[in-house]
Amino acid sequence: MKKVLVLCTGNSCRSVMAEALINELKDGYQAVSAGSHPAGYVHPKSIETLIRHGISPGQPCSQSWDDYAGEKFDYVITVCDAASNEVCPVFHGEYQRLHWSTPDPAKVEGSETEIEAAFDEAFLMLKTRIEQELK
Repeated sequence: MKKVLVLCTGNSCRSVMAEALINELKDGYQAVSAGSHPAGYVHPKSIETLIRHGISPGQPCSQSWDDYAGEKFDYVITVCDAASNEVCPVFHGEYQRLHWSTPDPAKVEGSETEIEAAFDEAFLMLKTRIEQELK
C-alpha cells in the first residue's frame, strides 16, 4: 500500500478533495490530508462537490500536518502554492514530493453557479493529476 499525504494551508477544501479522490480512484493507495494552518472545518462545498461527482468523501476533518510528522509516506503532495513554500515537518524515509498548483475555490465570490463551477474546476484538476501522476 502506497501512503500519500496531501497538504494545503487550511486543509478544508482542495486537500480534502484530493484525499477522497485518491482513496476512491487509486487501488493500492491510502491518502490522508493535513494543513499548515488548519481551518478547523471542512468546507461544505468540498463535500457537495465530491458527492455530486460520485466520490465518497469518507470522514474528512481539518487537521495539522504536525499530526503526521515522523510518519513514512511514499508521496507528499502540496495542492496550494502557499503550502508548497512552507517548511514542512520531517517525514521519514524517501518520498516523492509533488506540487499540484490548484486555485482555491473557497476564495471565489459570485453566484452559486460561479462558486459551484470553481469547485468543479478544482475537482477536475485534481482528478486529472491523480489519474496521470500516481501510477
